[in-house]
Amino acid sequence: MTKERSLRAWAAEWPLLAAFAIFAAGTAFKADLGAGGLSAAWLSIAFVGLFLGAMLGAFAAVRHAERLAHHFGEPYGTLILTIAVISIEVATIATIMLHGKNDPHIARDTMYSVIMIVVNGVIGIGLLWGGFRHREQVYNLQGANAYLSVLIPVVILTMVWPNYTHSAVAGVLSPAKSYFIMGMAGLLYAVFLAVQTVRHRGYFAAPGEAPAGGGGTRRPGDRRWIRHAVLLLAYLLLVVFTAKLFALPLDVGIDRLGLPGAAGALAVALLVLAPEGVAAIKAARDNELQRSVNLALGSALATVSLTAPAVLGIGIVTGHTVMLGLSPANEILLTLTFFVSILTFSSVRTNVLQGFVHLLLFLTYVLLIFSP
Repeated sequence: MTKERSLRAWAAEWPLLAAFAIFAAGTAFKADLGAGGLSAAWLSIAFVGLFLGAMLGAFAAVRHAERLAHHFGEPYGTLILTIAVISIEVATIATIMLHGKNDPHIARDTMYSVIMIVVNGVIGIGLLWGGFRHREQVYNLQGANAYLSVLIPVVILTMVWPNYTHSAVAGVLSPAKSYFIMGMAGLLYAVFLAVQTVRHRGYFAAPGEAPAGGGGTRRPGDRRWIRHAVLLLAYLLLVVFTAKLFALPLDVGIDRLGLPGAAGALAVALLVLAPEGVAAIKAARDNELQRSVNLALGSALATVSLTAPAVLGIGIVTGHTVMLGLSPANEILLTLTFFVSILTFSSVRTNVLQGFVHLLLFLTYVLLIFSP
């Protein structure tokens, strides 16, 4: 019986083979994809195929992340997925900076896309779906406020402050200010992790639920979590590397259609964030709003806190220009997003109205990409 159960468990991992086959095919035709010599029909096939491959990996990653979350309890379960995705995202951006075209906006556009997708798109869909199914949902107010209290100053100092400092170029930080941002973001995130995992773990557990250490399903000698952790990492790697391949036909399509470059950052961010986004929306649908908040706000915080120091450090070492300052229109939208988020998470109960408001802001962000 144990052998049959094991065979069924491995048979359920067919998305790993399917996603790898799509990735391998994309790698074989990588030169053709990047050169732009493919016809519109083949370009569309490559676009759809790589997108489906990334989505297969994303949904499978969510499944294993949920198993780990239930095994370890909150907030460790969701923290595993957050750190894994963001670490690979940082590596992806670093690879593009070092080996791709020298685009000074790549880090800014990616971080801003992540914030808008997560704080407005994911939270909006989650609150809307959860509100329709459960009318009202509850979460731990202290945990949400802890996320926002760190996220807001880190984002403003990283993406707004550079426009108003006396640097050589507007939107670009001087070396001294770059070192300050690197240290400030890293230190704040380290303190936040200590609060989340050690000192105030109960802030990040649902009301009435035991914090990590008592809320999981760990059993002595249970090693099944290792299999889930290995497969989670494998799927996440496939998602990110497939997303990088997906960017090739996407860039060619953007050039042919004359679309803005920020549209590419949006598409790649959607793929990279798919595991966390899907998990957060599913958690809200299943009336696990605290886990949804942990995933959504945690990914936004980790993105800025880890990505900004990494890209600034790469820029200093390699001499690449890193432009972090947002445009005035995006500054206004970012400020409005945080103002609405403070109102959304000022009460322990949420409903569909808040979901609609966040979705409206996400649509405004998409509109600004195509009509600045």
